[in-house]
Amino acid sequence: MISENIKEFASFFDSVIERLAPSAGEKIPVIDKAMRYSLLAGGKRLRPYLMATGFEAFSNTGWEDDALVPSFATAIEMIHTYSLIHDDLPALDDDDLRRGKETSHIVFGEDIAILAGDGLLNSAFELMSIALEYAGASAGERKSVEQTVLRGVKAMAYIARSAGISGMIGGQVIDVKGQARDLSSLVSMYEKKTGALLSAALTGGAILGGASAADIRRIEEAALKTGVAFQIQDDILDVVGDESMIGKPVGSDEKRAQVTYVSLCGLEQAERDVEKLLAEAKDVLKETDGHCDRIAALIDSLSGRSY
Repeated sequence: MISENIKEFASFFDSVIERLAPSAGEKIPVIDKAMRYSLLAGGKRLRPYLMATGFEAFSNTGWEDDALVPSFATAIEMIHTYSLIHDDLPALDDDDLRRGKETSHIVFGEDIAILAGDGLLNSAFELMSIALEYAGASAGERKSVEQTVLRGVKAMAYIARSAGISGMIGGQVIDVKGQARDLSSLVSMYEKKTGALLSAALTGGAILGGASAADIRRIEEAALKTGVAFQIQDDILDVVGDESMIGKPVGSDEKRAQVTYVSLCGLEQAERDVEKLLAEAKDVLKETDGHCDRIAALIDSLSGRSY
């Protein structure tokens, strides 16, 4: 089960999203309503939590007091939410349930759902840019300000790459074109489709926290392994999960004749490989100079998850 501290973080972070997420307001109320319908629909807030813990592993500052992390963590959740809206569309997975609620295109129609996803993606980069602008105008020590801004630019570039054609979107293309037919290509797709955005959060947080180049590479490796394990668990839950707990229909992969880790390797092997990947991710964390106990605890909580 998801750990209590992540649940507490999620509850608190909802107020951060409410405060920071850009709004169209009264000018275009339908797009504002559609964006917030999906963004504030609950969820684990796992990616913002990863960014916060990645930051604190390499910084002496709490994430909520940093000039950039609250905005960047909100942006990560906005990017993740946009990807879910588009993933649920009839042209892709054609799902009508997400986080226990009707999906965006069911409520608002396909046209507004597409535009709501576009709005969330663009607003995410608007939010990060505004945070960088304010950080750059800080009256604090100039060297410290410049260091903060440079880290922010580096993190934003990493997030953009991870969410783009080299990462999440690239993985989605492989998925929808059915190009992942064997285990090697399937794992590669999972690294892009799921692992890249988890890495954007965790590694992005480490970058903002001042991690060294060597530690950034180690954090990225651990995040990608965790991402692949997370996606394999999704495959497992699609077979044995409880719809009321996971918040979306089960059995959809089989209905679409989707190639998954379970269909290629079987349920028992998939479960063993999840444990192996998570153990390897924790071993990589031990090689860093950061305080990664909370990240390791999160990985432990993912083992055998039922959500």
